Amino acid sequence: MELYVPSFRYEESELERGYTVFKIEVLMSGRKHFVEKRYSEFHALHKKLKRFIRTPEIPSKHVRNWVPKVLEQRRQGLEMYLQTIILENEDLPKIFLDFLNVRHVPSLPKAESYGSFDETESEESSKLSHQPVLLFLRDPYVLPAANDDFPNVVIEGVLHGIFYPHLLPR
Repeated sequence: MELYVPSFRYEESELERGYTVFKIEVLMSGRKHFVEKRYSEFHALHKKLKRFIRTPEIPSKHVRNWVPKVLEQRRQGLEMYLQTIILENEDLPKIFLDFLNVRHVPSLPKAESYGSFDETESEESSKLSHQPVLLFLRDPYVLPAANDDFPNVVIEGVLHGIFYPHLLPR
């Protein structure tokens, strides 16, 4: 996982005074997404993380003036804060992953340890959620549309395998 805080912007609000929003770029497993957070959200995360891991220093909560130079220093500090958490923690807390809108997937036992994994590993791998592996573009139980020139062999094969496994070649 790689994290960057490439920019910030000032947000005006009718209900409260204006505030700064920091854009976080999250690169994970070849995918990139962005999350926007206020400093108060970073500060709340910091308070929660302190209960679970050793945390780096977070930039000061109180900023005397809101000039771009000062905000740029805060942006750099927040980026360093996030990157340090990643570097210093092999297992990132769920709170941190939720903050970044990253789904937590427990790590599976390594190939060399399949013969002898302890209770915590087997417990962790049993918590994996079921994920869809096949997507039907239309209801496979409905007859093919009249304009289909060729049958959908993938759907037919999957349905045949599910409902008539005894007829499969051995």
